[in-house]
Amino acid sequence: MRLLALLVPLITAAAPSVPPDTAPIDCQDCAEWNRPQAPFRVYGNTYYVGVAGLSSVLIDSGEGLILVDGALPQSVERIAEGVRALGFDLRDVKWILNSHAHFDHAGGIAALRRMSGAKVAASPAGAKALRLGSTTPDDPLAGFGAAMRYPAVRDVVTVADGGTVTLGKAVVTAHHTPGHTPGATTWTWRSCEGERCVNVVYAESLTAVAAPRFRYGADAARVKQFRGSIEKVRTLPCDVMIPTHPEAGRVFELRARSESEGRQAFIDSGACRAYADRADQRFTARLEQEAKGKVE
Repeated sequence: MRLLALLVPLITAAAPSVPPDTAPIDCQDCAEWNRPQAPFRVYGNTYYVGVAGLSSVLIDSGEGLILVDGALPQSVERIAEGVRALGFDLRDVKWILNSHAHFDHAGGIAALRRMSGAKVAASPAGAKALRLGSTTPDDPLAGFGAAMRYPAVRDVVTVADGGTVTLGKAVVTAHHTPGHTPGATTWTWRSCEGERCVNVVYAESLTAVAAPRFRYGADAARVKQFRGSIEKVRTLPCDVMIPTHPEAGRVFELRARSESEGRQAFIDSGACRAYADRADQRFTARLEQEAKGKVE
């Protein structure tokens, strides 16, 4: 999430016919993020159903569906349309998993749960923020206060680091990767086509954005934790990577290539390593700028 996008987000007034949990959030990048995106199969039982700038991924377990992330409240109907366009029924979504509890990835979860009846799962710290419908005080973006609010999510199931959510043939593993938020989580699973199975990584944001006056470098333990999260993503078994913001992994470029190359276009065993390397460089640059007093 880019810092500038967080400067003035407000929940806009909704028309009477709009459920409160789908009332749009207004931010600098929200309209661009929420542009429609046709859904598509990534590999095996894994599908992209998100919008143009915010990923949402559907996993078909054979005994129901798992949805990862809910984007913005105004993204909900587009996600639902994507699910239907692929021939699925939103009411078959049994689990909704969250990467991190900011409005651009968790804002639509309350409505999607209401529409599907699904259970919601997150890390313990992520669940705390989801229940608040906002950032917790230890979030780097907490300084934006009310601007970070979104529809709260109740009764969230917590998943420990290394814990799993299992449905049918799908086993999805939680990897706690705190840094961007205290509850940040990367999710992984296996997806098969015929006899070939690949490791899919839904990669959490590793971007060190923050509210004014927040300093990552002021807390050595936080710096160590963030670098540990970057290293964890770097070393995950990773054949297909889908990041929380699709442009960070060239998802649509790979989708276009798959038209001629087939779904093997999505397979890149170096994707997570490259993603983590870029994050490490950005985090180092952020710390250097903080040390020089060049960060707001």
